[in-house]
Amino acid sequence: MEKEQNINTDNQNKEAEEIKAEELNKEAQSDAPDNKEEIKELTPEEKIKELEDKVARAFAEMENQRRRFEKEREDAFSYGGFTFAKETLSLIDNLERSKQILENDDVLKNSEALKKTLEHFDIINKDMVSILSKNGITPLDSIGKKLDPNFHQAMMEIEDDQKEPGTIIQEIQKGFMMKDRLLRPSLVGVSKKTEIKEEKSEENKENSDNL
Repeated sequence: MEKEQNINTDNQNKEAEEIKAEELNKEAQSDAPDNKEEIKELTPEEKIKELEDKVARAFAEMENQRRRFEKEREDAFSYGGFTFAKETLSLIDNLERSKQILENDDVLKNSEALKKTLEHFDIINKDMVSILSKNGITPLDSIGKKLDPNFHQAMMEIEDDQKEPGTIIQEIQKGFMMKDRLLRPSLVGVSKKTEIKEEKSEENKENSDNL
């Protein structure tokens, strides 16, 4: 009896498993069309378009990286060489001061030796300015222009009725630009109207006489 019961139990289990398997197959078959729609294959034209989009995005990213690199390189040159360029200008200043000292030397005045020395000074100065210009460092032209605080620093006022007040008529120290940035301002003297001192003194005299 026990054997028969075991056999019946096994048969029932097998039948239950078969029924469950059939139900799963039916569910899989019912889901199959949906899966086919999800796994829809792309046409050759769509694949080509997708590849073109990927290539275009990759090219755009490469171009952006190149531009960033170029900007970083330019900034590194501008800021990295700024201090060095500024200190280099002291050589031009010292050369100009030496030239002025020799020109004002009473012993050397009008001598042939002084003339040749000054010529050499001018050549050296032009060479230095040329080298700086090739590296984006250019002198400011100030004489005859209106004072601009962005580029000039007024050191003195000079009476001159021929010029409009605020016009630069003397350059004490030349200014320079480094590309589009001010390396150092020009130190200048600007014109102003002549003060009428005589009339004021006469007015003071008259006032004192009246007292």
